[in-house]
Formats: sequence, C-alpha cells, structure tokens
Amino acid sequence: MLVLQREHNDQPVPASRRTGSTALVGERVRRALRSHGVQPVAPGDGGADLVLVLGGDGTILRACEIARDLDVPLVGINTGHVGFLAEADPDDVEQVVTDLVAGRYTVDERMTIEVEVETPDGKVTHGWALNEAALEKRDRARMLEIAVGVDGQAVSSFGCDGLLLATPTGSTAYAFSAGGPVIWPEVEALLLVPIAAHALFTRPLVVGPRSCLEVRVRETGLQQAEIWCDGRRMLPVPPHSVIRVRRGERNVRLARLNDAPFSERLVRKFSLPVAGWRETTGAVPSHEDGAS
Repeated sequence: MLVLQREHNDQPVPASRRTGSTALVGERVRRALRSHGVQPVAPGDGGADLVLVLGGDGTILRACEIARDLDVPLVGINTGHVGFLAEADPDDVEQVVTDLVAGRYTVDERMTIEVEVETPDGKVTHGWALNEAALEKRDRARMLEIAVGVDGQAVSSFGCDGLLLATPTGSTAYAFSAGGPVIWPEVEALLLVPIAAHALFTRPLVVGPRSCLEVRVRETGLQQAEIWCDGRRMLPVPPHSVIRVRRGERNVRLARLNDAPFSERLVRKFSLPVAGWRETTGAVPSHEDGAS
C-alpha cells in the first residue's frame, strides 16, 4: 500500500477533529498497517495495489496522478478542510486500515477529461483533469474574449474572467463556487461554467459524455492566458488558441468504504440545511406534520 500525505505536516486538522496534525495521523496509519503485516511503499517503488492519502482535496488530487498511472484505487482520510473527495476522518484511521486490508471496499470509477490546446502555430499540448480545467487570464486589467462551441457548432461568444470545463466530480469544486450545478457522480457529462462573463447568455452548459467542448480564445490582453488542470498542471494559451475538451479514456478509481448515497455526502460536507425534510422513522405522520 502506498501512503501519501499533505506536504505541510505541521498544519493541524480543523478543531472539530481530535487527532492533531497530519504527521500524527500518518504515524497512526503506519502503525495500523504494520499491525496487519502490511509494509507501506514509497512513491516510485512500485508494487502498490492501493493508494492511501492523508490530506484535503488538493492532496488527493496530487495523489490521483500516481493512482491513475498505477491503475489502482485511491482512498482519502481528510486532514484538510472540506475534504469532499475523502472517504473518512482521522478518528476512523484504525478501522479504515482494517477494512482496506480485509478488502472491505468498493471501487467508484470517476470519469476524467482530456484537454487539448492548439496554438496558432499548430503546436498541440495535452493535459487531463479529474475535477476541472480552468481557463484563466494573466492580465488582470483585461477580459478574455472567447467563443464557445459544442461538437463543432458555435454556441456563444463573450468576454469573461475565465472559464471552467469540469467533470461531475468537479461540479462540487471550483465550478460549484462559480455558480455551476451539482451533478451526481454517476451522471456521465461534461460541464462548462463561465466566470464573471459579460453577456446575456452565460449560463452553465451540461453536455453529453461523447460531446467535444471547444473554446476559441480570441483575445487575452497584454499577456497570454493559461489553463490549469486540477490546479496542478498548467498549459499555456496564447491568443487565438483553440481548446478542446473531451471525456478522458482513463478513469480515476476511488475506493469507497460505505454505500452512503451521494446526497448524504453532499449534505454532510457542505453542512446543508435540511430542516423540514420529514424523516422516515416508520411513524404515521400526523396532521400537525402537514400530512394530507
């Protein structure tokens, strides 16, 4: 088993968790693994059949690069903040290790996106993302001028501060903050969300998994733009470049330790208010409950 942890090990987890820093959680994980006769391997050693990550979503996205290359599942223990991609909290470390060693988990296949940037001189660069590809400007005084198309058909053109091209997994990340819809992970779709766009029709778009999202970058101001894949891998985008985003050929595999529905995770991670939802306790609702 490959164990990865966030780089700033002296940063404590939020006060709602009792287990201290990521370094302490990491030591507990290693002790638990040794108690089961499992020796953690280091990155680059090979031979891992699962990646265990200690950190927040940023650390998990970093670990996804390794897990995807190894074609093995990944499971996260959240020592960050929201930790939407994480499966467990630090209090549950020993039980998580026990379940993983015993094989008591399922694997959730998450679609990725492939990103292609073709520059005016014909050069093509490639990237991929689990969450999103974020087109951003460097010139803060100017807007990006872009034209958007789907499957070779023009859809709209406008000025904006940026553009997000996301997966269902990424719909609860940057795209969510920018006003995009939440898409359940089992829905196969591509999501486009403009950031601070100046136009009448700038709503998010959700298209099918076989579609190709195309963005023609007309103007970027005094500097070129750039596209960031999961906030980690950057592709330069000079003026008059063309960006194409399609469904990726390789998924990221997330290990799941329970069968809780996505809606439960959504409510818990975002602390959503659910007052007024009648719980199914088996009791017959009264007229005071609003039953008809």
